[in-house]
Amino acid sequence: MIKNSHLNHIESQIKSEYLSVPSKAILLEEGKVAEKLYLIRKGCLRLFFYNEGKDITFQFFFEGDFVASFDSLYKRTPSLFYLESIEPTELTAIRREDFYNLINNNLSLRQLYEEKLIDRFHAYQQLFLSRIKNTPQQRYEELLKEYPNIIQRVPQHYIASYLGITPVSLSRIRNRH
Repeated sequence: MIKNSHLNHIESQIKSEYLSVPSKAILLEEGKVAEKLYLIRKGCLRLFFYNEGKDITFQFFFEGDFVASFDSLYKRTPSLFYLESIEPTELTAIRREDFYNLINNNLSLRQLYEEKLIDRFHAYQQLFLSRIKNTPQQRYEELLKEYPNIIQRVPQHYIASYLGITPVSLSRIRNRH
């Protein structure tokens, strides 16, 4: 999570745009090249894609998180997923060029960015391993440990999708929990 002091420092160093978006706002579409990096001030976003017509959520982001299709942003390639708000969300949007100019000229912000990329890599690694070795019940418990308030903020069908189970299975797990 990025502290408000970091957000304020970034905003003071760079041209950024404040956005207030309603729930279900698409900030990046699959197949489009990412032009912006978002910093979440308040709210929740998710990354998802479609597989055989099914909406698959694979990551959630909350206050203080950096969010982008980092490979698309860096390599200028089409995004492999959508970025969508789950609830009304307040964001700081930073254009790609402005962001890379900033981190190339500010060592402390570059280090913060690298830490966030490593955190993202770690999260994907954990998700991958969890899908292989853990039961849905264990994956649910891990999610609650990482995001204790997620049940109040994220619709059940997104959580079920993230866990790789049906909403009915998630209801059964929640009833046992």
